[in-house]
Amino acid sequence: MADGPRRVGWRAQVIAVGSELLSGDSVDTNSAWISMRLAEMGVDVLRHTSVGDDVDRIADAVAEACARVDAVVVTGGLGPTQDDLTRLAVARVAGVGLERRQDLARHVSEYFARRGRLMPERNLVQADLPAGARPLQPAGTAAGFVLDVGAAVVYCLPGVPSEMRAMVERDLLPDLARRAGVGTTVSRVVRTAGMAESAVADACAAVVERLRPAGNPTVGFLAAGGETRVRLTARAESRPAALALLDPVLAELVELLGPGVVGVDDEGVEHAVARQLRRLGWSLAVAESVTGGGVGARLVTVAGASDWFRGGLICYVDEAKVSLGGVDPQVLAAHGPVSEATAAALAAGARQRLGADVGLAGVGVAGPTGQGGREVGTVALAAVLPGARPRTRELGLPGRERSEVQAFAASAALDFLRRRLAKTAG
Repeated sequence: MADGPRRVGWRAQVIAVGSELLSGDSVDTNSAWISMRLAEMGVDVLRHTSVGDDVDRIADAVAEACARVDAVVVTGGLGPTQDDLTRLAVARVAGVGLERRQDLARHVSEYFARRGRLMPERNLVQADLPAGARPLQPAGTAAGFVLDVGAAVVYCLPGVPSEMRAMVERDLLPDLARRAGVGTTVSRVVRTAGMAESAVADACAAVVERLRPAGNPTVGFLAAGGETRVRLTARAESRPAALALLDPVLAELVELLGPGVVGVDDEGVEHAVARQLRRLGWSLAVAESVTGGGVGARLVTVAGASDWFRGGLICYVDEAKVSLGGVDPQVLAAHGPVSEATAAALAAGARQRLGADVGLAGVGVAGPTGQGGREVGTVALAAVLPGARPRTRELGLPGRERSEVQAFAASAALDFLRRRLAKTAG
């Protein structure tokens, strides 16, 4: 197959190996990431399969996939323990035995020696590959491999996400592009906050209807945690050609969505806050109760956050709101912990205690039950900017689980601050 003519319209299946994926102990994020990368090069992923650590079941899954698609991507089961059975299962499907690769055995030995550790003899099984397989250079101790099985090509990769991703980028994608001669599929994303998914869809409706007959580009919507993403996807013979289709549409949607837009592609609302703070030359401090550090965690994902983010206070109980956040006990007594007055006092306290220009705070009820007469999802936000009185807002946020309420609250707090900063002249 490797030497045959290039084909178009390739199809793939992803198989994730590991009993922990079936028991619920782990979540399969590898398959989603692999599918995204394959889609970008125009390969259609027809199916995701999860299978436990059983050689017969793995072999059955691989054999069925090889009969169905052109490329099979298997992750997991390449470690040194007794339940790492992927190499054996694939060899069985191909009708070959395992052979020890001395170059891989040396790599495993040297890997342990460089770290000053004694190598268990069992680790050498990671040098055993199906006969005829081409090894993929390990990113850890586990080598991946590529093997033609009938009319399909099987790529076996480690289950460790960082090792898997390195092999996909370095080895799998170039090899598959050479075999398949595929074009490319490119996506761009307009990210919004503070707008309901239905409102975003209404704003984009005319563009969606105009594009629908041709089907290229396409528009999709994804709402999560109080933010809605508009994904534009185009397929073309090359990335520049796909971008030429996408970029005018992206610019049109950004204009239609107006102040709801916080960024494009990988830039979320935290990046919009960072841009505005840099523009103004201001620093920020946060005080968090309901979000428990979630706002600060998002802010520090922005490169260079130390230029403008002073830090945060987690003031979960009332005593911490007083001792850490500087809230007057009389404010708590009069208004309660979940109130705009308390949020304003916390924002001012964070600003003063951390020496920042801007203070942001959020308090609320994450559940599972109400608090002090306030319903689950009640959140009060406050921002204090230089030379201005505190601005506050109370929201009723959706969410059935505590984590959902907290995610919505963090997004709402950042968007609240973004809109306040946007109204300030630079």
